[in-house]
Amino acid sequence: MHPVHSPVVASPWYSIVAALVAVMLWSVAPLLAELAHTSSPLQLTALTLLAGALATLPLSRKVPTATLSRGWQLSVWLGVPLLIFGAVSSYFIGMRLAPAAEAALITYTWPVLFVLLSQWSRFGKLRMAGVIGALIAFSGAALLLLPQALSGGLGGATNGYALALLAACCWALYSWLGQTAPIALTPLLPRLLLIACAIAGCASLLVEGNFGVPDNEALLAGIALGLGPYGIAMVAWDKALRFGQASVVGSLAYGVPILAAILLVLAGMSVLDWRLPTAAALVIVGCLKAGYGGGHNHP
Repeated sequence: MHPVHSPVVASPWYSIVAALVAVMLWSVAPLLAELAHTSSPLQLTALTLLAGALATLPLSRKVPTATLSRGWQLSVWLGVPLLIFGAVSSYFIGMRLAPAAEAALITYTWPVLFVLLSQWSRFGKLRMAGVIGALIAFSGAALLLLPQALSGGLGGATNGYALALLAACCWALYSWLGQTAPIALTPLLPRLLLIACAIAGCASLLVEGNFGVPDNEALLAGIALGLGPYGIAMVAWDKALRFGQASVVGSLAYGVPILAAILLVLAGMSVLDWRLPTAAALVIVGCLKAGYGGGHNHP
């Protein structure tokens, strides 16, 4: 889920179709994570990342990482896998502790966080459009939490929302590294996912205590998560941004939280009230404001 700068080519429909494939697959992620609820979250993370590594294997090719400075080598081979592990595991755990649709929506504030981070690293300051966009996006997230807070606290969901926000921060940092790294990360993605999978496996053994085979539904859902949202979707998104106009393609990603919420409601795993679509609209408007007004037209 990181940006790739590219020129526009003659056939924009190719990039739009590729972007829509990625968006649809990302939208299914919360539903698949709910179907895999019988698997422990760290075990599910390891399974998902392993399937993602296998799905992205055709992308793998040799990249001259030996020419990188020691700092960049550490960032690529340790920092990126840790961020992937942090993003995926926090997302899965957060969805166990808080309502899935709300947790997914909070996680998908990551594009506006990425815009702010990019502005700060590039210009040494935040642009007003980015700040306003962030305020709008986070007002949407706050709208989801306000009623519970006013009625006596968020209870156990507080940790879930915090972990969803942590997942958003991890994706934003991962995207920023993908943008600023002196080499393309996409050809390294299978190896980076495998390292992240190893980290998740060790964490599962240490924290959860066992690493048995999940039941059939959880196993299939975990494999589908890796093949789709964390495999094919990442490849499709890379192609969309390489062969299309980033401002057009990137704006499609802001539909993910709405589609994800609709799928959860249709599956009977979430209840629709006025707050969820209103919050989703605020998040999308905030991301668009930050992106188009702040000089970065894609997540």
